[in-house]
Amino acid sequence: MMRGTLLGLAAGAVGAALAGGAAAGTVVHQRHAIAGRAHGDDEPFGSLRSEPLTVVADDGVPLHVEVDEADPSAASDGRPTLVFVHGYALNMDCWHFQRATYRGRFRCVFYDQRSHGRSGRSAKENATIDQLGSDLATVLEHVVPTGPVVLVGHSMGGMSILALAQRHPELFGPRVVGVGLVATTSGQLDPHTILVPGIPRQIGGRVALRVVAGLARGHQLVDHVRRAGKAFAIVATDQFAFGGRDLPEHYVEFVDDMLSQTPFEVLAEFFPSFSELDKADVLDGMASIPISVVCGTDDRMIPVEHSRRLHEALPGSTLVEVEGAGHMVLIERHAEVDAALDDLLQRIVAGESA
Repeated sequence: MMRGTLLGLAAGAVGAALAGGAAAGTVVHQRHAIAGRAHGDDEPFGSLRSEPLTVVADDGVPLHVEVDEADPSAASDGRPTLVFVHGYALNMDCWHFQRATYRGRFRCVFYDQRSHGRSGRSAKENATIDQLGSDLATVLEHVVPTGPVVLVGHSMGGMSILALAQRHPELFGPRVVGVGLVATTSGQLDPHTILVPGIPRQIGGRVALRVVAGLARGHQLVDHVRRAGKAFAIVATDQFAFGGRDLPEHYVEFVDDMLSQTPFEVLAEFFPSFSELDKADVLDGMASIPISVVCGTDDRMIPVEHSRRLHEALPGSTLVEVEGAGHMVLIERHAEVDAALDDLLQRIVAGESA
């Protein structure tokens, strides 16, 4: 009983944990909705689909890709293609509200990261942020071979964009003309605080890695405990992933479903990448393009300080802090996130530089 309880607590924590002086200034959004922005409310989660494509990564892993084509009038005016990159333990459906907002207005590309959603499983040694950056380059090569691109990444998806910038800096400016970084970081992340709070980083990080590695050895049991403890898992998701203000229950259930569909073995394989992440050196190469940094002030997974550091390192960026929102700000307060992306796209279409 005690073993099962500990497995459930640790698995629930990891699964919910990471599911995951600038010129442009800071914007704090405090309201729950912006007038006229309710796209996606009428469509069930997971119902927005397009004809699936398969893009094969450089190590042979098949990536599930979907493309929402723009309406002919929008496609002909030179608008950029938007590429959305989801976070840890999620899948492309986490962009539900943004997909509904931009459908038809822009050409939009969504894909499931390796080992997530409908994409193929990665070899353990390639379950890294650097490989995710390579995967993103492959998706661009096959699905957006020409024309301007705006990349939008949440959590691990934002890290994937930074990995792409490190591997292919030449893309940023000529091809990648704007970036949206949502609830993410360039490094100095302490994921162990979810499992072992209060322990210094140099100690707690090692403890967390051992805990996750130990759980991974019994990953099938952990997955069973996660399914059996559905009620606890939903509470954990609510606590770790959201800020929790008047949140519709089906939002929490939707995110919990994505988390529970991601095998614990996958969570364990990617977990070490977060404490090892250090992409601060690539930010200078992105400073010439418009960038929007968006975060929730009550994010327990990647605290607001990480977004503030990104903003400070990107002098032309805009920082939007959504008051009271958590890590899943793109769902919890989707209207504010959409408004921030709208502002970014208006700057790009108007031809502004950073």
